[in-house]
Amino acid sequence: MATRSATPARFDGFPLELFSFLEGLEEDNSREYWEAHKSTWKEIIQPAVENLMRDLEPRFGALRTFRPNRDVRFSRDKTPYKTWIGVTTTNRAVGGVGSFMRIDAAGMAVAAGAMAFAPDQVKKFRDAIDEERSAAEFCTICRDLDAHQLPVGPGAQPPLQRPPAGFPPDHPRIDLLRWKGAVVIKEYARADWLTTA
Repeated sequence: MATRSATPARFDGFPLELFSFLEGLEEDNSREYWEAHKSTWKEIIQPAVENLMRDLEPRFGALRTFRPNRDVRFSRDKTPYKTWIGVTTTNRAVGGVGSFMRIDAAGMAVAAGAMAFAPDQVKKFRDAIDEERSAAEFCTICRDLDAHQLPVGPGAQPPLQRPPAGFPPDHPRIDLLRWKGAVVIKEYARADWLTTA
C-alpha cells in the first residue's frame, strides 16, 4: 500500500478525469496507456484521493490507499494495473477488520467488516455461530442491517462448498459456518454526486 503526501486541501468530489482515466485503463491495461496518462494520475487523481483520506481520518483514523499496480506473480491475469482505487482503514488484506471504499468507472462501493478471515478468526467466527446466544446476536445484527438495505455477506472469498470440518451438514446455521469473512457492502452506481464534496 502506498503512503500519502500531506498537501492541505479539502475533498471536493472525485474528478471527472478519474472516471475517464479508469475507463481508459479498462480498455487498455498496458504500461503504454499508464505512461501516457501518468500526469492525470499524479496531478488530478492522487491529490483528490489524498484530500478524501485527510477529510475522513478524524472519523476513521489512519487510512491507506492501494498501489495502482497489481501483484501478478501468482495470478493468471497478468494485466499490470488495478482498474479501481481503494482506501482502507486496515493494512491487512487477510485478517483485517475495518472499513473500505472502492471506486471504479461504474461507481463506488463502501464496506465494513472482515473481507477475509485469518485462520484464527475463522475458528472464532465458527465457534460463535455454533453457540446459540452469540449466533442469535449475530443474526439479529444481520436482520437489522438488512432492514436498512445493508446486507451482511461472506466477504471476498466464496463460502465453502461443503460443511467445515467438525460440523454436520444439517447444522441449523450451516450456511453461515461456510463463510470465510463477514462484511457489509453498499454499492452506488456512478452518479453526479460522486463529483461533489
